Amino acid sequence: MLNLVLFGPPGAGKGTQSEYLIKKYNLIHLSTGDLLRSQIAAGTELGLQAKQLMDQGLLVPDEVVIGMIESKLQENKPVTASEDQGVGGFIFDGFPRTVPQAKALDELLGQHNTGITKMIALVVDSEELTRRLLLRGQTSGRPDDQDEELIRRRIREYNDKTAPVADYYNQQEKLAAIGGIGEIDGIFKEICHQIDGSDVQ
Repeated sequence: MLNLVLFGPPGAGKGTQSEYLIKKYNLIHLSTGDLLRSQIAAGTELGLQAKQLMDQGLLVPDEVVIGMIESKLQENKPVTASEDQGVGGFIFDGFPRTVPQAKALDELLGQHNTGITKMIALVVDSEELTRRLLLRGQTSGRPDDQDEELIRRRIREYNDKTAPVADYYNQQEKLAAIGGIGEIDGIFKEICHQIDGSDVQ
């Protein structure tokens, strides 16, 4: 299976690149935000737990999110040698955000005889990110894309919180830092080069 962690600050181009990757490698997109919303909408036990916490303004604990990821893994069995169609793997978006989450994800994937193949980190400098988000704010209507100080705070927070996770995957020799400035197709080609050179588990 090809299991990717897609990392990048707001405005780095994760959305565009994830769409390309999903199509090329037949991946399931696992966004923790989408998972939470779908589990809540379906009224599952995990969804009800999450809603109760969110209604109180509390963060959903790692074990609940991991439980949701596990249910998604169970739903989407990987391709086997005897199958013509199936899931090629997963692309994790917005998770893991901390080293304990990364360790929990490794443990879960290990139970399914697979693991993270590569962490793709899109690297874009703060000034370019700020420019992109302000530009996006002119059409997105999102208030957090229109306030420059808020944008810079979001970028700082991302850098502070995610650096240890990048180090964690770097120690496993799974980190691929890709420059996120340039033509979209060129960036995608570099990502594919990094992936295709990996040993897919």
